[in-house]
Amino acid sequence: MINLVVRGDSGKAVARAEAGVDWMVGFPDLNAPEFPMLWALTPYGDAVFNQRQIPLLLAELDRIPAACGGEWVGQARELCQVVGRGTHLYLWFVGD
Repeated sequence: MINLVVRGDSGKAVARAEAGVDWMVGFPDLNAPEFPMLWALTPYGDAVFNQRQIPLLLAELDRIPAACGGEWVGQARELCQVVGRGTHLYLWFVGD
């Protein structure tokens, strides 16, 4: 399970999602050129998105295949807004 958290430069968590991403459901089949942000997710590593990458991530969330969706998508959108409103904030997808 991949967890979502917003962290500042200090590494301190300022927000987190309650739902996690089940990477095994649909993600291995994502097309890298079509979903470069989501394709970066792995079940055992971390992926970090900065303010400039958030619009790209949101665009991918708008067209994510149903197999990859779930409660986490709405929560990821909310966390993207937190990153967009702050400074020196990053959205982390934290693998196991």
